[in-house]
Amino acid sequence: MNKPLLVLDTNVVLDLLHFYDATARPLRLALEDGRVSCVVTDATLAEWRRVLAYPEFALEPARQAEMVARYQSLSGALAEADASTVLPRCSDPDDQKFIELAAASGAQGLVSKDRAVLKLRRRCAPLFQVMTPAEAVRWLDSALD
Repeated sequence: MNKPLLVLDTNVVLDLLHFYDATARPLRLALEDGRVSCVVTDATLAEWRRVLAYPEFALEPARQAEMVARYQSLSGALAEADASTVLPRCSDPDDQKFIELAAASGAQGLVSKDRAVLKLRRRCAPLFQVMTPAEAVRWLDSALD
């Protein structure tokens, strides 16, 4: 069986690598152990860099660089998400890149906590699942059995 491939939105990556959220911990461990993969593009990495620089996180530039490198070490890169396929449009244009990436990469799931993304569950279902981190952990448990 091929290992499951996921797309993680930026808030989920924050939970995994900055907040060490207990709900998302099994997902982080699965990424670290290589039981699941995630994929990024230049656009999703650029958003990760931008968010890490927010003043409310008070992260020194060296720590930001470490966190970018950490995420890249857990991810595979896709040169560019091809948006030629007609996809559901997210009401938040900033989140559209994650939908495009999930479709272009052939990911089984897009993990998000964003309401605008989660509202697209049914419309994205023919291509991939849209899941919260808790749902992704349950899905991963069944996918790896």
